[in-house]
Amino acid sequence: MKLATIALLVSGVSAFAPSKKASSSASLNVANGWTPDEKAFAYGLPGSLDPVPEFDPFNFLESASLDKVKQYREAELQHGRVAMLAAIGILVTEEPIEFHPLFESYNKDIGPAIRHLDEVRAASPFFFEILALVIGALEFNRAIVGWNNPKEAMDLVLREEYFPGDIGFDPLGLKPEDPAEFLELHTKELQNGRVAMLGVAGMVAQELVNGKEIFVNLGLAQDRFDPSLLPVQF
Repeated sequence: MKLATIALLVSGVSAFAPSKKASSSASLNVANGWTPDEKAFAYGLPGSLDPVPEFDPFNFLESASLDKVKQYREAELQHGRVAMLAAIGILVTEEPIEFHPLFESYNKDIGPAIRHLDEVRAASPFFFEILALVIGALEFNRAIVGWNNPKEAMDLVLREEYFPGDIGFDPLGLKPEDPAEFLELHTKELQNGRVAMLGVAGMVAQELVNGKEIFVNLGLAQDRFDPSLLPVQF
Protein backbone atom coordinates (compact mmCIF):
# COMPACT_ATOMS: atom_id res chain seq x y z
CA MET A 1 0.00 0.00 0.00
CA LYS A 2 2.76 2.41 0.89
CA LEU A 3 4.75 1.49 -2.21
CA ALA A 4 1.73 2.64 -4.15
CA THR A 5 1.81 5.95 -2.29
CA ILE A 6 5.35 6.67 -3.43
CA ALA A 7 4.50 5.79 -7.01
CA LEU A 8 1.70 8.34 -6.97
CA LEU A 9 4.13 11.23 -6.59
CA VAL A 10 5.35 10.80 -10.16
CA SER A 11 1.94 10.92 -11.78
CA GLY A 12 1.86 14.15 -13.79
CA VAL A 13 -1.35 14.21 -15.76
CA SER A 14 -4.53 15.58 -14.26
CA ALA A 15 -6.54 16.52 -17.36
CA PHE A 16 -6.32 16.56 -21.11
CA ALA A 17 -6.07 19.10 -23.88
CA PRO A 18 -8.09 19.15 -27.10
CA SER A 19 -6.37 17.52 -30.02
CA LYS A 20 -5.48 19.41 -33.19
CA LYS A 21 -4.33 16.29 -35.02
CA ALA A 22 -6.92 14.17 -36.76
CA SER A 23 -7.04 10.48 -35.95
CA SER A 24 -8.16 7.60 -38.10
CA SER A 25 -10.02 6.25 -35.06
CA ALA A 26 -11.97 9.42 -34.33
CA SER A 27 -15.19 8.05 -35.81
CA LEU A 28 -14.94 4.73 -33.98
CA ASN A 29 -17.68 3.77 -31.54
CA VAL A 30 -15.86 2.61 -28.43
CA ALA A 31 -17.48 0.64 -25.61
CA ASN A 32 -19.76 2.22 -22.99
CA GLY A 33 -21.40 4.69 -25.36
CA TRP A 34 -18.38 6.91 -25.99
CA THR A 35 -17.80 8.08 -29.55
CA PRO A 36 -14.43 9.86 -29.97
CA ASP A 37 -14.81 13.39 -31.32
CA GLU A 38 -11.60 15.01 -32.56
CA LYS A 39 -13.17 18.47 -32.20
CA ALA A 40 -14.07 17.98 -28.53
CA PHE A 41 -11.85 18.36 -25.49
CA ALA A 42 -9.93 15.11 -24.94
CA TYR A 43 -11.87 13.57 -27.83
CA GLY A 44 -15.02 13.83 -25.73
CA LEU A 45 -13.81 11.71 -22.80
CA PRO A 46 -15.61 12.58 -19.54
CA GLY A 47 -13.77 14.44 -16.80
CA SER A 48 -13.82 18.09 -17.87
CA LEU A 49 -15.82 19.88 -15.17
CA ASP A 50 -16.48 23.33 -13.78
CA PRO A 51 -15.04 25.50 -12.31
CA VAL A 52 -11.96 24.71 -14.44
CA PRO A 53 -13.20 22.96 -17.58
CA GLU A 54 -10.66 21.85 -20.18
CA PHE A 55 -7.88 22.30 -17.64
CA ASP A 56 -4.50 21.65 -19.28
CA PRO A 57 -1.99 24.39 -18.37
CA PHE A 58 0.99 22.56 -19.90
CA ASN A 59 -0.69 21.56 -23.19
CA PHE A 60 0.28 17.91 -22.86
CA LEU A 61 -2.02 16.79 -25.65
CA GLU A 62 -2.18 19.82 -27.90
CA SER A 63 -1.34 17.72 -30.96
CA ALA A 64 -1.80 14.22 -29.55
CA SER A 65 -3.56 11.38 -31.31
CA LEU A 66 -6.63 9.58 -30.01
CA ASP A 67 -4.46 6.66 -28.89
CA LYS A 68 -2.21 8.98 -26.90
CA VAL A 69 -5.20 10.66 -25.22
CA LYS A 70 -6.50 7.24 -24.19
CA GLN A 71 -3.07 6.32 -22.81
CA TYR A 72 -2.97 9.43 -20.64
CA ARG A 73 -6.51 8.85 -19.39
CA GLU A 74 -5.64 5.23 -18.63
CA ALA A 75 -2.59 6.35 -16.62
CA GLU A 76 -4.51 9.05 -14.77
CA LEU A 77 -7.34 6.69 -13.86
CA GLN A 78 -5.02 3.92 -12.66
CA HIS A 79 -2.96 6.32 -10.55
CA GLY A 80 -6.19 7.67 -9.08
CA ARG A 81 -7.38 4.19 -8.14
CA VAL A 82 -4.10 3.40 -6.41
CA ALA A 83 -4.23 6.78 -4.64
CA MET A 84 -7.71 6.10 -3.27
CA LEU A 85 -6.51 2.80 -1.81
CA ALA A 86 -3.35 4.45 -0.49
CA ALA A 87 -5.30 7.25 1.22
CA ILE A 88 -7.42 4.71 3.08
CA GLY A 89 -4.35 2.64 3.90
CA ILE A 90 -2.48 5.59 5.40
CA LEU A 91 -5.33 6.65 7.67
CA VAL A 92 -6.34 3.16 8.78
CA THR A 93 -2.83 1.99 9.71
CA GLU A 94 -1.90 5.07 11.74
CA GLU A 95 -3.04 6.37 15.14
CA PRO A 96 -5.68 6.04 16.48
CA ILE A 97 -6.96 3.05 14.44
CA GLU A 98 -3.65 1.27 13.82
CA PHE A 99 -5.01 -1.72 11.96
CA HIS A 100 -2.41 -3.59 9.95
CA PRO A 101 -2.73 -7.24 8.87
CA LEU A 102 1.00 -7.77 8.35
CA PHE A 103 2.25 -7.26 11.90
CA GLU A 104 1.09 -6.69 15.45
CA SER A 105 0.93 -3.05 16.49
CA TYR A 106 -0.93 -3.29 19.81
CA ASN A 107 2.32 -3.16 21.81
CA LYS A 108 3.92 -0.18 20.07
CA ASP A 109 3.17 2.71 17.76
CA ILE A 110 4.83 1.98 14.43
CA GLY A 111 4.67 5.63 13.47
CA PRO A 112 3.79 7.45 10.25
CA ALA A 113 2.92 5.54 7.11
CA ILE A 114 6.15 6.55 5.40
CA ARG A 115 8.01 4.26 7.88
CA HIS A 116 5.69 1.25 7.73
CA LEU A 117 7.67 -0.57 5.04
CA ASP A 118 10.55 -0.82 7.50
CA GLU A 119 8.34 -2.73 9.90
CA VAL A 120 6.84 -4.85 7.14
CA ARG A 121 10.29 -5.93 5.93
CA ALA A 122 11.26 -6.91 9.45
CA ALA A 123 8.02 -8.68 10.45
CA SER A 124 6.89 -10.15 7.09
CA PRO A 125 9.83 -10.21 4.68
CA PHE A 126 7.94 -12.36 2.18
CA PHE A 127 5.41 -9.57 1.61
CA PHE A 128 7.39 -7.77 -1.06
CA GLU A 129 7.85 -10.86 -3.21
CA ILE A 130 4.11 -11.60 -3.02
CA LEU A 131 3.30 -7.95 -3.74
CA ALA A 132 5.48 -8.02 -6.87
CA LEU A 133 3.72 -11.14 -8.13
CA VAL A 134 0.25 -9.71 -7.48
CA ILE A 135 1.05 -6.40 -9.19
CA GLY A 136 2.60 -8.25 -12.13
CA ALA A 137 -0.48 -10.46 -12.51
CA LEU A 138 -2.85 -7.48 -12.39
CA GLU A 139 -0.82 -5.51 -14.92
CA PHE A 140 -0.56 -8.53 -17.21
CA ASN A 141 -4.34 -8.95 -17.12
CA ARG A 142 -4.82 -5.25 -17.88
CA ALA A 143 -2.46 -5.53 -20.83
CA ILE A 144 -4.35 -8.50 -22.22
CA VAL A 145 -7.68 -6.65 -22.02
CA GLY A 146 -6.69 -3.22 -23.32
CA TRP A 147 -3.37 -3.42 -25.13
CA ASN A 148 -2.62 -4.38 -28.72
CA ASN A 149 -0.07 -7.03 -29.52
CA PRO A 150 2.97 -4.93 -30.54
CA LYS A 151 3.73 -7.40 -33.35
CA GLU A 152 0.29 -6.86 -34.87
CA ALA A 153 -0.34 -3.13 -34.29
CA MET A 154 2.85 -1.12 -34.02
CA ASP A 155 1.09 2.24 -34.47
CA LEU A 156 -1.55 1.80 -31.72
CA VAL A 157 -0.78 0.92 -28.10
CA LEU A 158 -4.37 0.47 -26.92
CA ARG A 159 -7.11 -1.48 -28.65
CA GLU A 160 -9.43 0.74 -30.66
CA GLU A 161 -12.54 -0.60 -28.93
CA TYR A 162 -11.01 -0.31 -25.43
CA PHE A 163 -12.44 2.30 -23.07
CA PRO A 164 -9.67 3.56 -20.74
CA GLY A 165 -9.83 1.86 -17.36
CA ASP A 166 -12.63 -0.59 -18.16
CA ILE A 167 -10.92 -3.96 -17.72
CA GLY A 168 -14.11 -5.82 -16.86
CA PHE A 169 -13.49 -5.96 -13.09
CA ASP A 170 -16.85 -5.43 -11.41
CA PRO A 171 -17.34 -8.01 -8.62
CA LEU A 172 -20.24 -6.09 -7.05
CA GLY A 173 -22.09 -5.46 -10.31
CA LEU A 174 -22.01 -1.68 -9.94
CA LYS A 175 -21.34 -0.87 -13.59
CA PRO A 176 -24.48 0.70 -15.13
CA GLU A 177 -25.77 -0.66 -18.41
CA ASP A 178 -26.96 2.77 -19.52
CA PRO A 179 -24.08 4.61 -21.29
CA ALA A 180 -24.97 7.99 -19.76
CA GLU A 181 -24.99 6.55 -16.26
CA PHE A 182 -21.68 4.80 -16.91
CA LEU A 183 -19.99 8.01 -18.07
CA GLU A 184 -21.34 9.81 -14.99
CA LEU A 185 -19.98 7.09 -12.70
CA HIS A 186 -16.68 7.14 -14.59
CA THR A 187 -16.43 10.90 -14.01
CA LYS A 188 -17.04 10.46 -10.29
CA GLU A 189 -14.32 7.83 -10.06
CA LEU A 190 -11.94 10.04 -12.02
CA GLN A 191 -12.61 13.08 -9.82
CA ASN A 192 -12.24 11.12 -6.61
CA GLY A 193 -8.98 9.72 -7.93
CA ARG A 194 -7.68 13.21 -8.71
CA VAL A 195 -8.50 14.38 -5.20
CA ALA A 196 -6.89 11.25 -3.74
CA MET A 197 -3.65 11.84 -5.65
CA LEU A 198 -3.41 15.36 -4.26
CA GLY A 199 -4.42 14.18 -0.80
CA VAL A 200 -1.87 11.36 -0.62
CA ALA A 201 0.88 13.64 -1.90
CA GLY A 202 -0.02 16.13 0.84
CA MET A 203 -0.09 13.49 3.59
CA VAL A 204 3.27 12.05 2.56
CA ALA A 205 4.81 15.52 2.36
CA GLN A 206 3.49 16.40 5.82
CA GLU A 207 4.91 13.24 7.36
CA LEU A 208 8.27 13.86 5.70
CA VAL A 209 8.35 17.35 7.23
CA ASN A 210 7.86 16.47 10.89
CA GLY A 211 7.65 12.66 11.06
CA LYS A 212 4.25 12.66 12.74
CA GLU A 213 1.09 10.77 11.84
CA ILE A 214 -1.83 12.54 10.16
CA PHE A 215 -4.30 12.39 13.06
CA VAL A 216 -1.52 13.37 15.45
CA ASN A 217 -0.86 16.46 13.35
CA LEU A 218 -4.57 17.26 13.51
CA GLY A 219 -4.58 16.91 17.31
CA LEU A 220 -7.01 13.98 17.17
CA ALA A 221 -4.65 11.26 18.40
CA GLN A 222 -1.89 10.87 20.96
CA ASP A 223 1.70 10.80 19.74
CA ARG A 224 3.11 7.49 21.03
CA PHE A 225 5.66 6.98 18.26
CA ASP A 226 9.23 6.21 19.32
CA PRO A 227 11.57 6.19 16.28
CA SER A 228 14.17 4.20 18.22
CA LEU A 229 11.89 1.14 18.12
CA LEU A 230 11.93 0.93 14.34
CA PRO A 231 13.98 -1.87 12.77
CA VAL A 232 15.62 0.58 10.35
CA GLN A 233 17.25 3.75 11.67
CA PHE A 234 18.19 6.88 9.74
